[in-house]
Amino acid sequence: MQSDDDSQTLSRRILTLSLHLNPIPRPLSDPEPHLQMLTCAKVAKLDVDPAVLSPFIRGKHRDIQEKVLDYFNSRPELQTPLEISKDAHRELSMRQLLGLVREAGVRPFRYVVDDPSKYFAILEAVGCVDMSLGIKMGVQYSLWGGSVLNLGTKKHRDKYFDGIDNLDYPGCFAMTELYHGSNVQCLQTVATFDPITDEFVIDTPTDGAIKWWIGNAAVHGKFATVFARLLLPTYDSKGVSDMGVHAFIVPIRDMETHKTLPGIEIHDCGQKIGLNGVDNGALRFRSVRIPRDNLLNRFGDVSRDGKYTSSLPTVNKRFAATLGELVGGRVGLAYSSVSVLKVAATIAIRYSLLRQQFGPPNQPEVSILDYQSQQHKLMPMLASTYAFHFATAYLVEKYSEMKKSHDEALVGDVHALSAGLKAYVTAYTAKSLSTCRESCGGHGYAAVNRFGSLRNDHDIFQTFEGDNTVLLQQVAGDLLKQYQQKFQGGTFAVTWNYLKVSMNKYLSQPNPVTARWEGEEHLRNPQFQLDAFRYRTSRLLQSVAVRLRKHSKNLGNFGAWNRCLNHLLTLAESHIESVILAKFIESVESCSDPSSKAALKLVCDLYALDRIWNDIGTYRNVDYVAPNKAKAIQKLTTYLSFQVRNIARELVDAFDLPDHVTRAPIAMQSAYSEYTQFVGFD
Repeated sequence: MQSDDDSQTLSRRILTLSLHLNPIPRPLSDPEPHLQMLTCAKVAKLDVDPAVLSPFIRGKHRDIQEKVLDYFNSRPELQTPLEISKDAHRELSMRQLLGLVREAGVRPFRYVVDDPSKYFAILEAVGCVDMSLGIKMGVQYSLWGGSVLNLGTKKHRDKYFDGIDNLDYPGCFAMTELYHGSNVQCLQTVATFDPITDEFVIDTPTDGAIKWWIGNAAVHGKFATVFARLLLPTYDSKGVSDMGVHAFIVPIRDMETHKTLPGIEIHDCGQKIGLNGVDNGALRFRSVRIPRDNLLNRFGDVSRDGKYTSSLPTVNKRFAATLGELVGGRVGLAYSSVSVLKVAATIAIRYSLLRQQFGPPNQPEVSILDYQSQQHKLMPMLASTYAFHFATAYLVEKYSEMKKSHDEALVGDVHALSAGLKAYVTAYTAKSLSTCRESCGGHGYAAVNRFGSLRNDHDIFQTFEGDNTVLLQQVAGDLLKQYQQKFQGGTFAVTWNYLKVSMNKYLSQPNPVTARWEGEEHLRNPQFQLDAFRYRTSRLLQSVAVRLRKHSKNLGNFGAWNRCLNHLLTLAESHIESVILAKFIESVESCSDPSSKAALKLVCDLYALDRIWNDIGTYRNVDYVAPNKAKAIQKLTTYLSFQVRNIARELVDAFDLPDHVTRAPIAMQSAYSEYTQFVGFD
């Protein structure tokens, strides 16, 4: 017997079909046939004040960011021109960094450990000036400086801190080799201890061990933190004992003459797709001797007589601790990637509001952002930008807590969260930059409107500080570890707490009643949205665990992992999306201004429902969402995009990016006059 719901659905479909076959006649005299189709879309526009929303977005370090931006705006000679050679760009980047530190008096290094959120705020502002400058600053302070602070001890801090801080000691972070990038444990560079001279001897044994893509190496660096295998003499037939990868401070250029030191060979990696203001170089070492004190010895030390000591019992634990101290680079990249997305979205949306094309007969042309297709491209992207902003702000907060407390559980949580957010956000931003360019048509192709340089400079964010595919596998591995602990009575790390509940929900069948609910109130309920995201993650986690167990019997662990790799990557992305949504919902709830809160709730709903619709096949396959509900989600997503379009100007204005930061004529209020003047018209 047919249920009432089925009968209603059938009646609705028959009515729709009859209207297609027998349309309601429209008088030929109807003056506005096209506009009449839009009457259903009329809705009261939310009242949003960017001046109120902006402080909630910008946070507590707005003053230091404005100091950075105002300094560069007041110094035209330090602004990066549109056309510049590789060599000139590198010199300009160095002058920009020197000006920031020595003239403007902004000292980022002082905040790397003591106030990371302030450091990342400076990094965001500097990246808005020139992404090459942002990366060069990151190499100097996060990587070279950070390695000294985080992997060294007091003697290293006392000796190097001031020189790194004031740029007397420009340095490099020499980890990546020609043959090895992600697989750091297999680096081939060696540091052999010589007990007679009390020195380490750094060698590049093969071409594959040449340090490659090393920022600051080609031109400006005087020191390098070199990651090498520590070899100790054993005085037996074995000869040496490999203690694993350690970090060493190696001078590479003379402090006075700047000439390359003996035994060191440096070459330029050449022109890149982007970031040509960063001088990437390649380094080879031939029996380069350094004092024993140059070992960064926080996690392992060598005594005068060649004895090795460490508070950590195994090579793997020491390696994990070493890399765990370097997650700040990933945090910075995730945070900076959101900043790039803000700039690109602001340019594209401001232009889309200004640009007019076509319209109803005998009516004015309409803004291209009034077209549903343009809304579909840009409004979910704007929603994602807000979602990523709150998620990365949370990551910075957790990272700052970790640097103060050194809590072991928090260290693991930040490591996984930084890996996942860096991978997810940078990949999304990379795709969005192309979408923004396409959304602005031919004018988006002009270099002066910046999409090309933003896309080229940002592209490598997907690779350095951990290849995105590798990082997502780390997230998946952590999820599986948490899953295993659940069934052994263990506790979940903070970010995975939701799995306690959602795994139990997954193990039961979806509720056939709620699967059919299609009301707007239900679909915009944060609990429904979170449940849907977490259900998907739990389902993926359970199913991949079963698959891995099955395939490992015949293929072994490595083969099983590779067989399930795409499944694992999808699992990691699903988990990160769940974390992002949870933090967005929390941020909406914490907003005290009612108008701003209503706007953020709208944007959050669009983010959530757009993601659900993009993976609707997963939900349909397991009957989590019935066909009528899937259709309702699609319709509501389109409608929310339209509503967000109505406040799009206010939402991008809340990012508080003035014209001297966006620097794209098409994003300015007087766009066409700016653009025509740029090409030479009066």
